[in-house]
Amino acid sequence: MSKQFIKNATIINDGRTYTGSVLVENELIVSVTEGDYQNEIPDNTQVIDASGKILIPGVIDDQVHFRDPGLTHKGDIYSESRAAVAGGITSFMDMPNTMPLTTTVEALENKYLMGGDKAFANFSFYMGATNNNLDELRKVDPRTVCGVKVFMGSSTGNMLVDNKETLSGIFAEVPMLIATHCEDEATIQQNKAHYTALYGIDLPIKYHPLIRNAEACYRSSSFAVELASKYNARLHVLHISTEKEMELFRNDIPLIQKNITAEICVHHLWFSDADYEKYGNRIKWNPAVKAESDRLALIEALKTDKIDVVATDHAPHLLREKEGSCLKAASGGPLVQHSLVAMLQMVRNGVFSYEKVIQKMCHAPADLFRIDRRGYIRPGYFADLVLVDPESEWTVNQDNILYKCAWSPFESSTFNHKVTNTWVNGQHVYNNGIVDENIRGKRLLFNL
Repeated sequence: MSKQFIKNATIINDGRTYTGSVLVENELIVSVTEGDYQNEIPDNTQVIDASGKILIPGVIDDQVHFRDPGLTHKGDIYSESRAAVAGGITSFMDMPNTMPLTTTVEALENKYLMGGDKAFANFSFYMGATNNNLDELRKVDPRTVCGVKVFMGSSTGNMLVDNKETLSGIFAEVPMLIATHCEDEATIQQNKAHYTALYGIDLPIKYHPLIRNAEACYRSSSFAVELASKYNARLHVLHISTEKEMELFRNDIPLIQKNITAEICVHHLWFSDADYEKYGNRIKWNPAVKAESDRLALIEALKTDKIDVVATDHAPHLLREKEGSCLKAASGGPLVQHSLVAMLQMVRNGVFSYEKVIQKMCHAPADLFRIDRRGYIRPGYFADLVLVDPESEWTVNQDNILYKCAWSPFESSTFNHKVTNTWVNGQHVYNNGIVDENIRGKRLLFNL
């Protein structure tokens, strides 16, 4: 029997910040005590003095691309989940655009077997939709799978679902969360034809947000919302990137009552199109990083709860795959090791509060996906916990990057918060720069 006592931490949880201590026994939280701890500590208990540090629930990232199977030259479940726990992420949900595609129940369960073997964090995997696999989608158990992913815009993996009859069938018949990538393909192709006719095919990166523009995003996301409303489906629109889309989402009801929800990714909060000149293709994502006015509107929408969760869309590529024109360079970048500290830097810069960041990265994903006993520091919950030093300045560089692709869009950035310790199911997986290679996460379960 393993007992750990984390004492005198600054706990940020359930919208409150206070000094307290947490007792963990095996994989669960046993008790949470407020105030400076003065009582005797139970025998045979490992004590961690967290004075001066912040204790938060583990981050839950609802959108990653860890590249297993088939694309493991740039990332895999082992390498990327290892980076994730170093960044304070204790649970992740991985996307289906792999090789082979995760579009059958057999392929899905094979990924779960890989997760059990390789993942340092807890895991779930989306089932991928295609134009002709509705029968497979019907077989998925919503208690053991986070959701169905629908690419309503083309991106890495060639999984575009553009048949309106198929889309109607998915929204009408799939009894689980439907997560969508929303960019209208016809608009994208029209914009591409326009700019290549004017300037040729070797377009620099500044044209990427003009090709994948706000109208392309809005046309697709508004159609997804229309379908979800018509069929009373659970819709989660991923990586929202525009001010215009904010009119599609509500903040007048609690999250647990919402059928239509939205996700924002760290890069759309951090970067704008003014940064393309400095970073080039390193900040090329789909959907594209857009105008400063969009970035500011997204920040405001997160503060006012029109946007429900913060995630990464972690999508590693080798740097050589990021070279070339905006039509050739791969879209996506690695983020899981740095997403939490980047959001906490925005707290330090006066953009968000600590409580808001923890709400959007820990509590809200657990509530939105109805995850069993995770996302909060509460007795009886799994002990997914993270300690952060709020006064430990460090700079991202080649020596401390853990991604298999070996680069980060945050290289040379200096952060003032540092993740020092991470627990997954009560297991001390990350301790001051050292990852315990023997620890593995669990398959996430979901409450209906």
